[in-house]
Amino acid sequence: MPMQMGWRWYGEGNDPITLNDIKQIPGVSTIVWALHHKMPGEIWEESEIKEVMDQIHAYGFNGDVVESVNVHDDIKIGLPTRDQYIENYKQCIRNLSKFGVKVICYNFMPIFDWTRTDLFHPVGDGSTALFYQKDMIKDDYKAMAKYILDFTEKYHMTFPGWEPERMARLDELFEMYRPVTKEKLWENLKYFLEKLMPVCHECDIKMAIHMDDPPWDIFGLPRLLVDAEAIDRFLSMVDDPYNCLTLCSGSLGANPKNNVAEIVRKHCDRIAFPHIRNAKHFPNGDFREPSHRDCDGHTGILDIVKAYHDCGFEGYIRPDHGRQLWGEGPGTCRPGYGLYDRALGIMYMWGIWDMLDKLDAEKKGR
Repeated sequence: MPMQMGWRWYGEGNDPITLNDIKQIPGVSTIVWALHHKMPGEIWEESEIKEVMDQIHAYGFNGDVVESVNVHDDIKIGLPTRDQYIENYKQCIRNLSKFGVKVICYNFMPIFDWTRTDLFHPVGDGSTALFYQKDMIKDDYKAMAKYILDFTEKYHMTFPGWEPERMARLDELFEMYRPVTKEKLWENLKYFLEKLMPVCHECDIKMAIHMDDPPWDIFGLPRLLVDAEAIDRFLSMVDDPYNCLTLCSGSLGANPKNNVAEIVRKHCDRIAFPHIRNAKHFPNGDFREPSHRDCDGHTGILDIVKAYHDCGFEGYIRPDHGRQLWGEGPGTCRPGYGLYDRALGIMYMWGIWDMLDKLDAEKKGR
């Protein structure tokens, strides 16, 4: 199977970008989707899955990748109730397999999913971008949460991992996570995956964990998938070909010490779903998400794409967060998920890949 270019789509009535828009972007074959109305722990019913898959197939795409089937907090915390939620997760896997899904992206981050302090930060050229101001992520988690939730409420947009029903219980959730150390979180992740692996083999679906974003502890909450050492531990902890990575270059790349291309070369056979995203660092620890062009950030996009090409990567890949361009802004697009910059990112990725294919063909022809 050759590399398949994907596009994250939030669904009819939930995404201003349509499947017809996506169809016009060269080389996109996979729609990365989810049932965004479902809460963590709920079973995805076959009828709900079929409805979205029919929409995707009508435009000639495959729906092989789901991002995400979110993990219930009781599983992450390790409560006695986790086993029932794991059974529900198994049923989701079985139901998705009936419609050809091959990869489930998920994360194991406590309470918060991705974290940013400015969703539409002015770049200086008329565009805006996601921005992380390090000194704002200290003790007051409520202020950050309110900023993001106010946006979702005002513009009626869902943010995975930022479900208002969960965020309304922030104080309770922080108290529940208080005894969960980093080692305990590792144990709970291992328990979860060991329970799922037999079903993954049965259904031929890979579980692909997303890197923690940003890749360091926030508000006293532990983060696990933060660097090469943690990735080594994760893959050896449950050493199974169905236990895989959603290797997000932007999440890891927020820490300038992470060499993402080296991680790709070491673990390419266990990367089920790469995300290609750039990060621009500032000396004080802040970072911004620029275009996918290599020289616009510090993540090493050229080296990363070349590493996948050199490894003969065959699988699903997608451009991750882009800037907001040409009039995109609050109310017209999700932060990081506009149409134009992600489409530009795809063409940049294909340009690198096609040139590497051409150079390889020329070498073989000599």
